Amino acid sequence: MDRDKSVIGVDMGGSKILAGRVRSQTISSEWKVTTPADESEQVVVHAVISAIEQVFDGTCEGIGVGVPGVVDAERGIVYDVLAIPSWKKVHLKEKLELHFRRPVFVNNDSNCFTLGEKYFGKGKKFKHLVGMTLGTGLGAGIIVNDKLYNGSNCGAGEFGSIPFKGSILEDYCASRFFKNNYGIEGHEAFHLAASGDPRAEEIFDDFGKNIGFAVKMIMFSVDPQAILMGGSISEAFPFFRRSMFDSLADFPYAHSVDHLVIEKSELKSSAILGAGALVFESQVL
Repeated sequence: MDRDKSVIGVDMGGSKILAGRVRSQTISSEWKVTTPADESEQVVVHAVISAIEQVFDGTCEGIGVGVPGVVDAERGIVYDVLAIPSWKKVHLKEKLELHFRRPVFVNNDSNCFTLGEKYFGKGKKFKHLVGMTLGTGLGAGIIVNDKLYNGSNCGAGEFGSIPFKGSILEDYCASRFFKNNYGIEGHEAFHLAASGDPRAEEIFDDFGKNIGFAVKMIMFSVDPQAILMGGSISEAFPFFRRSMFDSLADFPYAHSVDHLVIEKSELKSSAILGAGALVFESQVL
């Protein structure tokens, strides 16, 4: 497995598609197109192909794609992408391999974030790692013994769907927590907290307690060495860190808490790098 090989990483979202050529742990070329989210399946696939073509060259050894949805990782089939209504069952791996004549690997975006951390970021030194994405939703990817763990249906790490306070954990650990409980957008709360606003600080204290519950669920089920946080809300980590750790005080295994590393990701372009790392992870190079 040669990480100096040239690979392409693609980050798909409901509003934009980012493609980048990755070599020697850096992005040497990058391209962005708007996602035609309301168009047909084939029109969206063509947009993905168009973005890749802008960074593709003869040195490319493989292509990795991260998508915001459920994926059959083995066959590269994408199911039911909420942000792209026409994408119900898309044989993305097959379509891209037919066009580019290179091996293609597809996985969900939270898994790609975690792989990015493992190969290029703070996760390099950990064999057992969870990457947690905090944004519109709560996502997570799991690394066990240095390998991405998908589960049998690529559903491992869906901690956001755990029942919590009469709803699910995602309602209390993602952006809608701020609007639903305090009538404020998350980015507004962040800016207020940064200026020392006491109410905003209390909001993040409350948020941190919920994140602490999520951390405990991860510890009980996965027992990682580290949890690395990404996504837009992770920028507010300094404001919810204390209450998050305070909520871990009742975890029954104090030794585990003492040795758990919880940090914010500092990796730039982690989505593209992580998607590219799908190629490395396949060990085909």
